[in-house]
Amino acid sequence: MALTRDTFINIIKSAAASNVSDIHLRTDEKPYFRLRGDLIQVKAEPLTNEDLIMVCQLMIKDPEVQEKLSSLKEYDGSFSLPKVCRVRYNILRYQGKLGIILRIISDKIPTTEDLKLPPVINKIASANAGLILVTGATGSGKSSTLAAMINYINKNSAVHILTLEDPVEYVHNPIKARITQREIGQDTNDFNSALRSALRQDPDIILIGEMRDAETISIALKAAETGHLVFGTVHTTDALSTIGRLISMFPPEEQNVVRTRIADNIYATISQRLLKTTDGKGRVAAQEIMINNPGIRDSILDPLKTKEMYTYIEKGKNGSGAQSFDQHITRLYKDGVITMEEARGNATRPEDFERNLMFGDTDEDE
Repeated sequence: MALTRDTFINIIKSAAASNVSDIHLRTDEKPYFRLRGDLIQVKAEPLTNEDLIMVCQLMIKDPEVQEKLSSLKEYDGSFSLPKVCRVRYNILRYQGKLGIILRIISDKIPTTEDLKLPPVINKIASANAGLILVTGATGSGKSSTLAAMINYINKNSAVHILTLEDPVEYVHNPIKARITQREIGQDTNDFNSALRSALRQDPDIILIGEMRDAETISIALKAAETGHLVFGTVHTTDALSTIGRLISMFPPEEQNVVRTRIADNIYATISQRLLKTTDGKGRVAAQEIMINNPGIRDSILDPLKTKEMYTYIEKGKNGSGAQSFDQHITRLYKDGVITMEEARGNATRPEDFERNLMFGDTDEDE
């Protein structure tokens, strides 16, 4: 039985209602849902090439792209189902076959409380200027965390927020802030063109969907240097690898200067991974939070001291609110949010996690 428009919409509605994060559609295979990090086969008939062509025609807005469906090898886009969700999609070819990956994005803008993020996240979002990076692997919840921070600013500050996204995911309605959301491809040609124009558009806050290259990073640093608050994402696992990735994107002869610019302008990094919760209903973000201070600055400036960053992060727990992954994972386990198995399997340094359990986390709040 051929897939119909109504059946496709019902698949999305079912996914949204079940807190599914992604839908996998592939030629000659049944659909799969990603639920709590696991891929689960959907009870349905295998999809044909014609089924996937029909889905592409429903999703793609550009008639020129629609005409090239037979030769399309990859394409990104998004669409909205009113009162249900937004969907970000990627169309791809694999072994000559057609596939589609859909990311479900709630219509409701999350708050930091909804996501059970540490209170310091709102404090970070309230910074006046600097570079704030949210990092993690694909599917680690970076977009949701950023949306929650922008939501907090929107509710509390009369500022102009400019976002550059590929594509736009969460759509923010202005509350206290004025929000300009620009989609790459639709509203501007590329990130770098949009960034070069951004400083002429009177922003107080700039959100960059992804730090992709040296030019993007350089313009972001320039914006931070001129008193703007800049948010961005990087596909790195922690603060140490994030700083290393930023610096490595530049030629060797420029890296010392870039190291200084980053040390002077980075405000915080928030690195995260999603862990399954004990209630079986969802996942929670475990976060490493690095907030710049003199010790962090020195460890960025001196390559020989870079590994000391981890120590400064752990020591910041009772002061700035910084925390290591293992400190947060320990707290999530002690609060009954995650199981021992999930905690051990995701600890950065399992020996530190075991020590904290046996002797207590010396950096816990009194």
